[in-house]
Amino acid sequence: MSAGHDHSHAGHHHHDHAPKLDHLNTAFIVGILLNSIFIVVEVIAGLTTHSLSLLTDAGHNLSDVASLALALLAFKLTKVSANSKYTYGYKRSTIIVSFFNALILFVAVGFILYEAVVRFLNPEVVSGGTMAWVAFIGIAINGFTAWLFVKDKDKDLNVKGAYLHMAVDAIVSFGVVISGLIIYFTKIYWIDSVVSVIIGIVILRGTWSLLKDSLRLEMDGVPAEMDLEKIKAELMKGKGVVDVHHMHVWALSTTENALTAHLVIKPEAMAEFDNIKHDLRHRLEHLDINHSTFEPEFADEKCKQLECL
Repeated sequence: MSAGHDHSHAGHHHHDHAPKLDHLNTAFIVGILLNSIFIVVEVIAGLTTHSLSLLTDAGHNLSDVASLALALLAFKLTKVSANSKYTYGYKRSTIIVSFFNALILFVAVGFILYEAVVRFLNPEVVSGGTMAWVAFIGIAINGFTAWLFVKDKDKDLNVKGAYLHMAVDAIVSFGVVISGLIIYFTKIYWIDSVVSVIIGIVILRGTWSLLKDSLRLEMDGVPAEMDLEKIKAELMKGKGVVDVHHMHVWALSTTENALTAHLVIKPEAMAEFDNIKHDLRHRLEHLDINHSTFEPEFADEKCKQLECL
């Protein structure tokens, strides 16, 4: 039997379209500019004061700027129309970028930890006061940038990543302020290396969930917030639906999800399949599924699809 095919373009949480995040263009641009300026300040101050904490944080901020730029590029690519070679357009670029950004952070952490060990074995005199002042500026810049993303952080994985990076950076800058003050008053210079290690651990903890979620989406896994049993139960509420199998749920992008499923329909209800699809589409909108494809089967026929789960 031919497939009943329907693509729902309705909203992420309600009945409007999947989250429109166009207003975040400004947030990304502001974040990129502010953090780029701060990187220059950190590098100059780090070289002047011989502070590993400032230099490693500058390196991390550089990776954050790259991440923000890539996320902004991915959002731009999602606007590109579908074509004969990419029938969904370039929506998946947001998933690729979120995964790539997580990998960048892990590489940055490896560099930070290596340099921290080297500096711990060969401590250098640093200016604690300058460290503290520069890091204090970092708290303000990173905190403000995180605030730009806070209201949309649960709507998109890339926005969540940007928010987490900026929030973590603000916390890291606070740590550098503390180490700067300790060095200023005690002249215990190896504390700079200890703070660098703490920075690395904090970044790892903040990045692990991003890596797992993006890898899951990259592998066409079920998005973390999706509950298959709940989705199936909702589909079973459709008129004439007696069973649901061969159901697959995956992410088209970091803001849009898709579903395909075989619906076993009572023979007497098959004539109303268009209405059944409309009802099920409406139900799926409440579960953040924006694109759906249904294949109907009569209740008295056997599914011929291999691995028909």
